[in-house]
Amino acid sequence: MIENIPLYIPSVFFATVLLTVFFFLKACNQSRIVLIILLGWIIVQSVIGYNKIYAVTDSFPPRLIFLIAPPLFLIIFLFINAKGRKFIDSLDIQWLTLLHFVRVPVEATLYLLFMQKLIPQIMTFDGNNFDIISGISAPAIAFFGFIQPTLNKKILILWNIICLALLINIVVTAILSFPFPFQQLAFDQPNIGLLYFPFMLLPGVIVPLVLFSHLVTIRQLLIRK
Repeated sequence: MIENIPLYIPSVFFATVLLTVFFFLKACNQSRIVLIILLGWIIVQSVIGYNKIYAVTDSFPPRLIFLIAPPLFLIIFLFINAKGRKFIDSLDIQWLTLLHFVRVPVEATLYLLFMQKLIPQIMTFDGNNFDIISGISAPAIAFFGFIQPTLNKKILILWNIICLALLINIVVTAILSFPFPFQQLAFDQPNIGLLYFPFMLLPGVIVPLVLFSHLVTIRQLLIRK
């Protein structure tokens, strides 16, 4: 835990993590197995983050890779495996679209972390991060795309692609702003906030679920007749 930070900041963020899990479980028809996997991952990573394991920045490779890589490998496995694709195609993309609303409180958290001098300005909506657009627009896209469908498949695919690009933009910015040997951005104020509990759950939980939601939705829309 970061010292001397107002309690409401980690509290709001952790609530955002739980909201993300809630949306994803709704998309999975409240699967008990998915719940166990997600909660297990969150608990394990929270213990690691609380002990400041990821805050060590002079190791090679950076320890953060053990937070980021497993979810990415799991996503790849699900897409290349037949049973994984069956699971993917069973997900409710209306709920996966609503999940992107969590990007609003995420962006609010990032701005608060910037005010605490824990991340650079370029990682906020006041800088080079426009990801909040995805969160603001998500409820409308879910409503007009699935609840009262008036948007066609091409528009839904385009929205997902644009929001995916916005996600990649902030992810690349965040990675290049970490105080690692390959740092390229924000030398005056590196991205140190996301190395500590609970904020390391952003790259470890929220970002992978957001990424997965986009990829699943695009796949389902492409194969839809």
